Amino acid sequence: MTRGVLWALLGMWLVFLPSPPVPALAQNVSPGAMSDEDVALKVQLLFVPAPHLRKEVLSALEKRGDLDVVPGLIQAMRFIPAHADILASLQALTGAVDVTTWHDWILWQEDHPEIEPFAGFDAFKAEVLANIDENFRLFLSAGVKHDIRLEEIVWGGVRKDGIPALVDPTHIGAAEATYLGDDDLVFGIEINGDARAYPLRILNWHEMFNDVVGGVPVALAYCTLCGSGILYETLVEGYSGPFIFGSSGFLYRSNKLMYDRQTHSLWNQFLGQPVVGSLTGSGLELKIRPVAITSWKEWRRRHPDTKVLSLDTGYERDYAPGQAYGAYFDSPDLMFPARVPGTRLRPKDFVFALRFGKHEKAWPLTAFKGGKVINDTVGDLDVVLIGDAVTRTVRAYHADGRDFSAVAVGLDKIEAEGKRWRVEEDALRGPDGEQLARLPGHIAYYFAWSGFKTGAPLYGD
Repeated sequence: MTRGVLWALLGMWLVFLPSPPVPALAQNVSPGAMSDEDVALKVQLLFVPAPHLRKEVLSALEKRGDLDVVPGLIQAMRFIPAHADILASLQALTGAVDVTTWHDWILWQEDHPEIEPFAGFDAFKAEVLANIDENFRLFLSAGVKHDIRLEEIVWGGVRKDGIPALVDPTHIGAAEATYLGDDDLVFGIEINGDARAYPLRILNWHEMFNDVVGGVPVALAYCTLCGSGILYETLVEGYSGPFIFGSSGFLYRSNKLMYDRQTHSLWNQFLGQPVVGSLTGSGLELKIRPVAITSWKEWRRRHPDTKVLSLDTGYERDYAPGQAYGAYFDSPDLMFPARVPGTRLRPKDFVFALRFGKHEKAWPLTAFKGGKVINDTVGDLDVVLIGDAVTRTVRAYHADGRDFSAVAVGLDKIEAEGKRWRVEEDALRGPDGEQLARLPGHIAYYFAWSGFKTGAPLYGD
């Protein structure tokens, strides 16, 4: 059987269409010494809808005894409904008899980086996923450069751009935004005096916008699964024009892999770094800017001249509250596999993540219950954080050795050494013309922060 015929059968299997008769292939699955090509072909044969053939293939791979086929078996388990035979072979090869679901095998795989996949796994994975969407070949191919394990990339259930990014979206004035309620949450951004509001009920459907705010090209990379909306500058020195980002349809440890339209490299959404494709190893890391989640009422009060996203996005979506991911947001469970350390926080507890170069730390959102001012240090950096857990609002600033406290009413002003400072989007402003700059940070679920920032401290530990 040629490789082309084999993948044609795989394509029909993945979309559950009738497939033609499969010729006798016993001579192709005999155990013994196997070349790299033999191993790759045998793993591919798992997708042919012939149970007797699958058993022969699995028996041959078990007798060979090499764990390099395990990533291929885990990949096959995701897409083959009747996978009891694959499960039995995985357990026999690894001895992990208590691991029974695809979800748990992904976590097991994460815990065993010493297992390297068979030669040709990159081409195998690319072909499997191309049968879902041919455009996935833009991201994965034989020999593609990568900084993360390809076997840990999982399909998120949508095609490329199945969650469509907004590019240069339409904005309207605050008075025109009659679709918004006072308690609706927005991502609030101000750059160079240009204030913009991006409602979460819209961004939940799009998970990415590419825009220019205050003359600065930016993208909000919003991973709904991680609860993290991170604002990145997209104009990078040495590259012509700003990067334009979209959603690939792939995940890594339950975090979206975004891609840039220029090179179709995959980027880690949480780190702002390319991890698969031609930009891998380039040393690129997008600069993070401050962003605040807050209520529409509060943002409009602070910024009466703000612009806000129009419902005229160019897409037909139900932008009513809770229509996108409502069940997920209300559940304590994750939708996709991700390892979560055992700590006092639950996987989907919110934290505020400070992201200022080497200075990184997370504060549980509950620390800001009732509205709080928190003074802290991160390494050699003095910081002050002002937040309100109800609206998930936290802003962080340089403190420069000062100890701040709240004033009697609201959090628009704080005080230190008997002097009051105004809390503004870009800085704290003192009575004597002094300024303390705002620091970049964002909200995220704890599991995402702990998964990608394993060495960073957590407030209260």
